[in-house]
Amino acid sequence: MQFDAVLIPPRRAHSVAQGFWHDRTINDDLERCLAQCPDKVAVTAVQAESGVVTRFTYRELAAMADRVAVGLSKLGVGHHDIVACQLPNWWQFTVTYLACSRIGAVINPLMHIFRERELSFMLKHGEAKVVIVPKVFRGFDYEQMVEGLQPSLPDLQHVVVVNGTGANSFEALLSGPAWEQDPQAHAILTQHRPAPDDVTQLIYTSGTTGEPKGVMHTANTVMANIIPYAQRLKLSADDIVLMASPMAHQTGFMYGLMMPIMLQESAVLLDMWEPLKAIDLIRAEGCTFTMASTPFLTDLAKNVAESGQAVPTLRTFLCAGAPIPGPLVEQARAVLGTKIVSAWGMTENGAVTLIELDDPDERAFTTDGSPLPGVELKVVDDDGHALPPGQPGKLLVRACSNFGGYLKRPQWNGTDAEGWFDTGDLARLDAQGYVRITGRSKDVIIRGGENIPVVEIEALLYRHPAIAMAAIVAYPDERLGERACAVVVPKPGQSIDLPQLVAYLKEQKIAVQYIPERLEVRESMPSTPSGKIQKFKLREDLRASLA
Repeated sequence: MQFDAVLIPPRRAHSVAQGFWHDRTINDDLERCLAQCPDKVAVTAVQAESGVVTRFTYRELAAMADRVAVGLSKLGVGHHDIVACQLPNWWQFTVTYLACSRIGAVINPLMHIFRERELSFMLKHGEAKVVIVPKVFRGFDYEQMVEGLQPSLPDLQHVVVVNGTGANSFEALLSGPAWEQDPQAHAILTQHRPAPDDVTQLIYTSGTTGEPKGVMHTANTVMANIIPYAQRLKLSADDIVLMASPMAHQTGFMYGLMMPIMLQESAVLLDMWEPLKAIDLIRAEGCTFTMASTPFLTDLAKNVAESGQAVPTLRTFLCAGAPIPGPLVEQARAVLGTKIVSAWGMTENGAVTLIELDDPDERAFTTDGSPLPGVELKVVDDDGHALPPGQPGKLLVRACSNFGGYLKRPQWNGTDAEGWFDTGDLARLDAQGYVRITGRSKDVIIRGGENIPVVEIEALLYRHPAIAMAAIVAYPDERLGERACAVVVPKPGQSIDLPQLVAYLKEQKIAVQYIPERLEVRESMPSTPSGKIQKFKLREDLRASLA
């Protein structure tokens, strides 16, 4: 694969001089773990359905990574080749990434929710040579799906199946044979290790372009985010990280896979979100930190309160992906005894704004944090002029962790000559430099020329005593162009209708034009595994019902 990470070279000299790029790779960190804490538990991987628990010390983890690396080379994988990995949070995911890093291959994490439509594009566009999938996960046969796609993917040479029974199983091809004893193993493991500016991760993100975009990251770009992130959260080798967010997302990949190795921590991986299982793991493993979206925090607080099973070791819960309702922060603080940290980020940058641990709790539900070291923010109007504090506009970011570009689509990189990246988000900055995301430019509802602040109205709806989940989406209107529809999930035993919702929002003293003119009540919301509501599905359903 020829990578066109054109955003890397122009930033190198400055990023290194400023100390933001560290010129090291995950190989260096794993070697440091081997030298300093070889017998410390590195990974505890828990399969929720089967109850199987697998543990690796750092010594065992490195040995398995070497074994799988040689095995991948036997399959023809070499420097800059793509290895796609559509796995849940299993130990094989962690090992596959480390193995790729040993031989200079590039990992392409794929969400386990993807099916034929998404995969056929991503595997072809990324020219994946190998794809690793589970045989079955949550009742779905991945081997059958990918083998059905293989004839249309000219670059895909091998489908490797975890828990498979045939000759193509992960166990038979990669983790079973003692490949590390091969006479060529040393050369394979040392001759083609990636440099810090080589692309090490290709990860797809959706956007407004009509197709997924392949985000390219290097060791320098991701570590430029992880290091100050860990410093702000005061994380160290003494911490134990619980990661239930998918490692195929940056949340799980950067802070559940990479960060523990970089800090010599222990990671506890959970492949399916089950609040009671998470509580058991926090208590049994002594987990001190986790990062996930708002629904995870809601579930954890609710189940701790109902079960009476406290989680006293859990010091910090970093919540990102959507604004955190104020009542939830208050409840979680009281029930969990945990500091709730709000954050904002993107696949292209990682988490680039966080509140401080000693910030007042209200910062967690009134802001999305302040920039990490190496990050600059700017809010501009439609003409690109910087706006003063308090004025909402388009959010631009200039960050040491900014990605290398979109694979084969440099025209979409969205980064100007001065390094400012257009996030596609709308936001405002306060006088202290804290940001508040107010919506996405693609998610704006323009009603008769008036922009409706979607995120702010949703935050108000979350405060309604009868509403558990809420989303505001647009529907077409002949006269005004668009109107707003509120889609809500009531709390158990509660109900709500449109007049009640309108009366409630009027009590909040907001502009009448901002009040939704339609209400859809649902039993559940379509969402990603990380908990984000899939608004595009809500819009599609709404338009279909109106048609």
